[in-house]
Amino acid sequence: MSLRGGRTLAQAKVNLSLRVLAKEPDGFHSIETVFLRIALGDDVRVHVRELTRTLRCGVMRDEPEEKNLAYRAAELFAEKTGWPHGFEIVIKKRIPIGGGLGGGSADAAAVLRILNALAEKPLAAKELGDLAARLGSDVPFLASDATMAIGWGRGEKLLQLPPLPTRDIHLFLPPFGIDTTEAYALLDEYRGDRPGEQPDFTAEMFADWESAARHSSNDFEPVIRARWPVIDALLRRGEEHALFYRMSGSGSTVFKIPGISTRAIEGKGAPPKLVVPKGTGRIVTRTSESVVPVEILD
Repeated sequence: MSLRGGRTLAQAKVNLSLRVLAKEPDGFHSIETVFLRIALGDDVRVHVRELTRTLRCGVMRDEPEEKNLAYRAAELFAEKTGWPHGFEIVIKKRIPIGGGLGGGSADAAAVLRILNALAEKPLAAKELGDLAARLGSDVPFLASDATMAIGWGRGEKLLQLPPLPTRDIHLFLPPFGIDTTEAYALLDEYRGDRPGEQPDFTAEMFADWESAARHSSNDFEPVIRARWPVIDALLRRGEEHALFYRMSGSGSTVFKIPGISTRAIEGKGAPPKLVVPKGTGRIVTRTSESVVPVEILD
């Protein structure tokens, strides 16, 4: 039995901006988004085994391990390359589940990166990205070497951007997650089949924090706010004081970048201290300027 393996930090992401485009004939939506990694992450280890395939995680949804994205990522890699025959995945969770921070996707991406680092014949970046795209729209970015990128399609088309200077980021965590499928259904019901036309994202729009704040939006917010008052309360505070508050992904996490305003504020003074809705947690972390590398374990 081989104990050779690797480990890395599966970094979470936030969406600095997110547009949901038209529904495709197969029922899925294309997106246009700006991804940014943050320092919060899950510890992921993968050990190569002879035959057995297992996953150990302290926090999991009520589903068999074979449906876990990290497990499926290892299966896809083995199917594509013929290796490894067996594996053991160990995940120490820190990223909230169902929070729009890409936790499951980050774990899957970490497994792909670890296995590719261990493989005798690693996949090219394009091949690894194609595998990642089969797992979800956040996985290609999180499996790449980009810290920040514009993503299109189902997340498989990426334009790497220079990361913004690292800053504190406050994550507000309502006591519930939001199912992505439900969020898309609510959005379709709200706006119909034809989303409004908007100019494409450009690198210049997100070249600095102030510009990123001015160009930030999230198409899910109107329907999520109407259904979940806690999220509405968090976002309303940002609107009232022109602060950089945004929901990440389809929720439920709302993030704040302290010290960044969406526009100049005159005569209002400092905003009052935020009263966080009851039951809402808070994590203070940092945005990232680099991708945590894979460490080989002999």
